[in-house]
Amino acid sequence: MTFHRHLPNRREALLGAGALFAWSQMPRLARAEGRDPRLLVVVLRGALDGLGAVAPVGDPDWVGLRGDRALVLDGKTPALPLDTFFALNAAMPNLHRLYKAQQASIVHATATPYRERSHFDGQDVLESGITRPGATDSGWLNRALVALESDGQVDLRGSRALGVGAVTPLVVRGRAPVMSWVPQKLLPASDDTRGRLLDLYQHTDPKLAVALEARMRLAALGPTAMSDDPMSEDAALPAPGIARVRAYAAEVAGAAARFLAKADGPRVGAVGFVGWDTHINEGAASGQLANLLGVLDGGLAAIETNMGDAWRETVVVVVTEFGRTARINGTDGTDHGTGTVAFLAGGAVRGGRVVADWPGLKTAQLHEERDLKPTTDLRSVLKGLLRDHLRVEEGLLASTVFPDSAQAVPMAGLVG
Repeated sequence: MTFHRHLPNRREALLGAGALFAWSQMPRLARAEGRDPRLLVVVLRGALDGLGAVAPVGDPDWVGLRGDRALVLDGKTPALPLDTFFALNAAMPNLHRLYKAQQASIVHATATPYRERSHFDGQDVLESGITRPGATDSGWLNRALVALESDGQVDLRGSRALGVGAVTPLVVRGRAPVMSWVPQKLLPASDDTRGRLLDLYQHTDPKLAVALEARMRLAALGPTAMSDDPMSEDAALPAPGIARVRAYAAEVAGAAARFLAKADGPRVGAVGFVGWDTHINEGAASGQLANLLGVLDGGLAAIETNMGDAWRETVVVVVTEFGRTARINGTDGTDHGTGTVAFLAGGAVRGGRVVADWPGLKTAQLHEERDLKPTTDLRSVLKGLLRDHLRVEEGLLASTVFPDSAQAVPMAGLVG
């Protein structure tokens, strides 16, 4: 692959977000090197519009594809330049600062091997590391923990367990012991989350679906029904909920960092945030997507602050189940797509780069003539981080952590 370096809980799990951590002893090789690496995985549930987050402003077909909704450098809300080809959404000044400080990078046009467009199946493939949905009950991050010990066992003397609240996400389930933490106050469900929950129960429990739909209709009659959506599309008149969402994300992300920063704490973890399914009134420069990216940006800042000195040996990787359509749909949103972006941040990141084998945006260059074509296997990114940052053995990455992934070669050079 050619890389162009462009330079200068059932209910509560669906209603909110949780931070979950797997505890393990330090990798022996990293200890021998005098290193103390940390890895935090942030999962954005709902599918991130990679083109709305990191715009290919140097692509001649970009503005024609999205018209006046395309992020540009000289727009009403100017995008933040990354290099001569890409620009970052203006809602992410913290990430931009880290990028300029060479502590953040972006991988564009990436995706898992999954090529359908179901949230549930896409998240299963993303978190399990297996190409078939429902094929395993363990996650790649947990299997990586097991692989850190040369004898294939996690040293239980260095483990702690705390079971609180929500169902554990698949990415950290498995043989390695897990500690879970959920904040005391969870966010109310967004319209999108309620709709997807209703759709799920219509297929699995019709009676419960009828009761849920009736409750939703009743709630819609309330005086604050339309004024408390935490992801309002109107950035000029943000809903009261958006401040709560930002505070909540900062609390969750900051807590994750504090756990990882402890001398006797975990060294890897995962955080999940919901609400990224932007079918209607997406609003990249201002609106729903800009609000979401601002929430994520604040979360990254909270991680950096709360990691303290440990930040210099930290990698945060932000991933999502798939991207969204290249074109805006009839309701000013984007539908389920394929290629998207992954964000890398941390003091251990070899930053200041956008890594992309850019596929182009002409109709013939799009995946199925509708989506950004993925040219980088997300497993290559994750395998590169696990190999070079945590020192997981490459053979185990291909056989155990991401089975049957020999063709997804670990990406080198992501960490310093």
